[in-house]
Amino acid sequence: MTSDVRIGAHSVGPGHPPFVIAEMSGNHNGDLDRALAIVDAVAATGAQALKLQTYTPDTITIDVDGPAFRIGDEHSLWGGQNLYKLYERAHTPWEWHEPIFERARSHGLEVFSSPFDPTAVELLESLGAPAYKIASSEIVDLPLIELCARTGKPLVISTGMASIAEIDAAVRTAREAGNDQLIVLGCTASYPASPSESNLRGLPVLASVTGTLVGLSDHTPGIGAPLAAVALGAVAVEKHVTLARDDGGVDADFSLEPAELAALVVESRRAWEALGSPVIGPRESEREGLRLRRSLYVVADVRPGDKVTPANVRSIRPAGGLPPSDLSKVLGRTFTAPAPRGTPLTWDII
Repeated sequence: MTSDVRIGAHSVGPGHPPFVIAEMSGNHNGDLDRALAIVDAVAATGAQALKLQTYTPDTITIDVDGPAFRIGDEHSLWGGQNLYKLYERAHTPWEWHEPIFERARSHGLEVFSSPFDPTAVELLESLGAPAYKIASSEIVDLPLIELCARTGKPLVISTGMASIAEIDAAVRTAREAGNDQLIVLGCTASYPASPSESNLRGLPVLASVTGTLVGLSDHTPGIGAPLAAVALGAVAVEKHVTLARDDGGVDADFSLEPAELAALVVESRRAWEALGSPVIGPRESEREGLRLRRSLYVVADVRPGDKVTPANVRSIRPAGGLPPSDLSKVLGRTFTAPAPRGTPLTWDII
């Protein structure tokens, strides 16, 4: 069995409640006070971790406005936008990282980030990040994965758009760098994503081919997909979070509000608890119910010599008498002892 991964104070694995990661991304809307308010809101939901994205427009792209540097017009949220301008609006300024990390830690939240280049890793190392997230588009950046892996910190790797070969290369790169603390996330890298494209049945396949823990980075509306993912083996779930979708922002449309994130925390734990063990049979909590199951009882006072009839023996609750299926075997037999109404019918009185 794949070993647990330790992120800060939390063990992540099948034997623990799902590790819920709240992704702030660009939902701070360019306002540090709003970013800190999001941290406070996430902490109040019971989520275990807050995640950022660490880049500047110049570390993730260049300021060019050709067709290759624009998002396709058909995109439902960012159609036609220039990459540089979009990242300029969405990025989290590097000088904000320290106050955000401090606020998160003051609440007991684990806080880490997706770095997009070596300078981001350097910043996050200086802040003592307990883990690194590899974003879906960066799964092909094997030098970045190697750099993150060599820190010795756990890696959480999203697989949106990736082929099995690309996922294998990323996992192999991390392991060859001496790091096997890996959680690989199923992901559909469309924003928002349709539940019909989530393919959650692929999660056990992902676990099998990578030999890692698996989870879900989800961009669908609501919390249905993450809950289903827990039933299929997800040990971690990641969702974008905002204070209010109506406030707008680059990621607002596919982000959870705090109350929804709190529901995800509660319901994902319930889903995990409900998985139990692969056994069929009575549960310990059903003991009283077993005592109250139906059986054959004497329902009218009888004397020795009386015949067993439907008038004096019936299938009723509770248990204690012969099983209801024996009714046809006892009808017409003779009572050998007196039995008052309410006596369980047993073979020694007929």
